[in-house]
Amino acid sequence: MEILAFGVQSDEKPLIEKAFAGQHEVRCLDVFLNKDTAPIAAGYEIISTSVNADLGSSVLQTLAAGGTQMIAQRSTGFNNIDLDVAERLALRVARVSSYSPYSVAEFAWTLAMAVNRRIIRAASRTRDFDFRLDGLLGRDMRGRTAGVIGTGRIGEAFTRIAHGFGMELLGWDVAQNPACTALGMKYVEKEQLLAESDLISLHVPLLPSTHHIIGREALARMKDDVILVNSSRGGLIDTTALVAELRAGRFLGVGLDVYEAEAGLFFLDKSLEGIDDDTLARLVTFPNVIVTSHQAYYTEDAVKQIIDTTVQNVADYLVGRRSENVLVPALPAS
Repeated sequence: MEILAFGVQSDEKPLIEKAFAGQHEVRCLDVFLNKDTAPIAAGYEIISTSVNADLGSSVLQTLAAGGTQMIAQRSTGFNNIDLDVAERLALRVARVSSYSPYSVAEFAWTLAMAVNRRIIRAASRTRDFDFRLDGLLGRDMRGRTAGVIGTGRIGEAFTRIAHGFGMELLGWDVAQNPACTALGMKYVEKEQLLAESDLISLHVPLLPSTHHIIGREALARMKDDVILVNSSRGGLIDTTALVAELRAGRFLGVGLDVYEAEAGLFFLDKSLEGIDDDTLARLVTFPNVIVTSHQAYYTEDAVKQIIDTTVQNVADYLVGRRSENVLVPALPAS
């Protein structure tokens, strides 16, 4: 059987081909799945998609009409998939329920320290042989307070690093993680975490209940010199409200690996044509902001785990086996 994989990065392609070798043929495309590219999947029973795929109603209908029966998404998040429509169309949808939490947690800390110690500005200066220290003043993390919103596997990994820095730990989640409390984390109301933290990192999934969890009111509660990091999903932050606060001169630094309107931008080269997203264009001009293009997960270890799980999801589908990775069909209510 030949499997069609959308949105395959050049680094990812040999890993996918090697993982499927001896089992199935795989056709790798660098284009992302959307309403314009969905017809390419005609005749393919199984397709694999990337995190930025559009799996809304119209795309799913096109896939089903073309004979697709199984979608293996190479990511954990699934806010881009209309699961109700997929179920109605009898499509099997699976995801990667977990992979290396350290890839994202370590990258979140990379963003935090880069904005704290002004690494981008410093590196840019030295390329011009400007070795002044003016404007590069950072601060120690030891003794300051880290607020972790979402303390699952990635949040726990982030917390362990914060503990290693010698920070005070505040957490907020729907359920407490014993591993985090063992490190000294104090679980508090979200409002208290926002007000008392020197560093805030987001590690919750994007759900209706978490959409714009960091909005105008939440941003107003934060310290003026807070560091805010988001390596989870862009929709957690109201970017328009964030830009307003940055324009007012607030925040020591902001590190974003995700953006709420990143679809159609991230993973693509727009350097020659520019973009018409005024909010993102304004955001990247702030000297205390770093924006990267959804690369926190992008390590050899994590990508290999993602691909291996995708191969297993395909194998499970072919023998009618169900795992925790299957989103559709949904399990019956207990």
